[in-house]
Formats: sequence, structure tokens, C-alpha cells
Amino acid sequence: MEIVVGLGNPGSRYQPTRHNIGFALVDRLAKQFCADWSFSDQEHSFVADVVLMGQNCLLAKPQTYMNDSGRAVKKLCEYRNCDPSALLIVYDDFLLDFGRVRLRPKGSDGGHNGLASVLENLSTNKVPRLRLGIGSPENDVDVIEYVLGHFDKEDQVSELLSRGIDTIETLVGDGIEEAMCRFNGLS
Repeated sequence: MEIVVGLGNPGSRYQPTRHNIGFALVDRLAKQFCADWSFSDQEHSFVADVVLMGQNCLLAKPQTYMNDSGRAVKKLCEYRNCDPSALLIVYDDFLLDFGRVRLRPKGSDGGHNGLASVLENLSTNKVPRLRLGIGSPENDVDVIEYVLGHFDKEDQVSELLSRGIDTIETLVGDGIEEAMCRFNGLS
């Protein structure tokens, strides 16, 4: 794993929203390793270097907005000479129960516009991804309103972020198969 990319929308308006859980996870990782964020104009992203499980790793937060994340991710790959298979894209998924994580080495975008942009810009679906379950909206709540809304007080966001970090550490230390076996489906 060379680059962990959290997907989200830039700006304080979006910071505490469900849609920005990818940003929240890489922020938590950066804080855990006392890493400083800096803006990389050529990569359209905030980036921070960490040593994760003994391996150098770049954390990234694209600043191109969720639906155009692929443009920044492509620049990250080009500038860092990184193969898409050495990425990990972290993002929200309202189709997963709150608190669940799902790690996959490749696949479709599953209807997520941010991941769709990444796959389109990289011209491959062989991009590892970690979906963080944010739960589904009630029947009368619009999906867009829900994902762009704030977490409920009873949501255990800290536990979800910790589970995501544990998944990433296992991925880096023991490989994707072991991480999938240990964390996919846990709630």
C-alpha cells in the first residue's frame, strides 16, 4: 500500500457530514502518527506522509470534490509513480449498516460517484477500496440529504474510524485476504 486516499468534499460546510467519513479516517491516521498535512497543487490534494506498519505511506485528501475525485487520484498516481493497485480508496457507503466495513481489491463503483470518478480516470476497476458503512436513511429521507447530513448523536463514529484503521493496518501488515477475512462483515 503506497497511498491511502480518503474521499470527501473540501470545506468546513462538508467536514462533519457522513459523506466525508473518508476524510475523517485519513485525518485520524495523520493525527495518530503526528503527521502534518500540506497542499500539493500538482496533485490537487492535501497530503501527509506516515510510516504505517513499518512501510512509508502517503495519506491524501483530494480537493476536487467527491464527484471529481478521480482527477486528483490520477494526478497522485502520476506524480508519485504509483500503480492503481497500490492505492486504497476509503469512502462512505449508505448501503452498508452503520459501523460495518467492507474491503475489496477491485470491482465496480457500486453506484458511488466518487469511486466511479476514480475508476474512470484510472481506466481500471482494479483499485483496492475500503467502504465505511454509514447506514441507510429512513424511508422519508432523501439519500443525498442523508449522506450530506451530520451523523446522529448515537452513531459510534469513533468506533467506525477505529475499525477502518484496524482494517488498514491489517491490510498493510498481513495482506488484503487476511484483512478481508478479519473485518468484512463485522459490526
